[in-house]
Amino acid sequence: MKNTGQMKLNNSLLRNFALLYGAALLSGLGWGMVIPTIPSLTESFDISVGAAAQTVTAYAAGRFAGTPVAGIIVDRLGPRPMMVGGASVTSLAAVFAYLSPWFGGLLVSLAVIGAADAIWTLGREVAGIDLTRQDQRGRVMSGFHGVHSVGLTLGPLIGGILTEMAGFRTVYIAYAMSAGISVFLGLVVDSPEQRATETQPAPARERSHAFGLRQAWQRLWSLFRQIEPGLRNTYAVLVLATVTSLVFRFTIQSMLPLYAAKQLGSTPVEIGLLFTISGIVVFGMIVPAGFVLDKVGRKWATVPSHVIPAVVFLLIPFTTSFTQLVALMCFSGIASGLSLGSLATSCYDVVPQAARGRLQAARRTIADLGGLFAPLLGGMLANAFNAAMPFLVFSPILAFSALLLALVAKETLAKH
Repeated sequence: MKNTGQMKLNNSLLRNFALLYGAALLSGLGWGMVIPTIPSLTESFDISVGAAAQTVTAYAAGRFAGTPVAGIIVDRLGPRPMMVGGASVTSLAAVFAYLSPWFGGLLVSLAVIGAADAIWTLGREVAGIDLTRQDQRGRVMSGFHGVHSVGLTLGPLIGGILTEMAGFRTVYIAYAMSAGISVFLGLVVDSPEQRATETQPAPARERSHAFGLRQAWQRLWSLFRQIEPGLRNTYAVLVLATVTSLVFRFTIQSMLPLYAAKQLGSTPVEIGLLFTISGIVVFGMIVPAGFVLDKVGRKWATVPSHVIPAVVFLLIPFTTSFTQLVALMCFSGIASGLSLGSLATSCYDVVPQAARGRLQAARRTIADLGGLFAPLLGGMLANAFNAAMPFLVFSPILAFSALLLALVAKETLAKH
């Protein structure tokens, strides 16, 4: 009877993770398809290269706005409403993007998609954390980010083909369909609804509905003080590292297609292929990255995942061929593979149970500033100089983040 019960438990876990990973795959697939459409926007809307890059800025701005909301929802209601609601809004916003005749309307739709995707992402992540032990978090989070990266791998190639065959608007219909499937996945997953507010009441200041910069700072400080004093510096470094990680990710997504198209004359399919090759490398890193995180140490993944991008960014402006870009994107994939869930896993090790959603959301909200300003600043640098300049400017920032992770942050893996 015990073996039968254990078998049923294992089957239930496998089913739940298949559904959660399926949602992560579709999320990456949807956004990945948008990336190779960016160069096409310059002609379709008669805008500059820098303006076209702001599609990623709009998406990042939406994530910035949606992440704090996600943290509150997950601590009070649990992950299921986030998975269903986030995917539903994403699907509707993608339809509006398809219908919009103006570039401004497209940007608004992408901002809504970013906000909904932030809610959708944190929901499925917390659902997975609720189902696992502390010494399994690295592999679970690596799996989440790895499967999401598989979507980002396939998405650009599919998006490039759709853009060349039927125009960039077709991509948004495909995005709406993938998000629609995820609504169903969120409804049928058996997610444990653990509410922190049921076990540990939030402090009075956190329950305040007052708005404003001062009140927001007070709430953030109240949450920060719930972290053990010896781990607060580690949390702060993890926040900064997440900022620079998003700088790396969104700069690659926004500026590399423009660099490849304008400097090297690459086609949308070739641009999509670059991201597909990188994603294949990321996929190959899922198991090794999870093993490193759970068996060797979190820092063995977080530090190299910032050192390698710093070197890649330094070398991109000196590429003169598509083949050279392919080689650098392979190294980019290795870095992304090592970072698969490493910052999120380390943060879950640091934050207390009762405030995990809000502290994770706070980390990502601050980090989303990097995702918000990287394409914006990158677009300005591209207009003032060329599409290679953003990579040279951001390379030292990534190197500094790697230094702090190595020297200041503590190792958070509890070895038994």
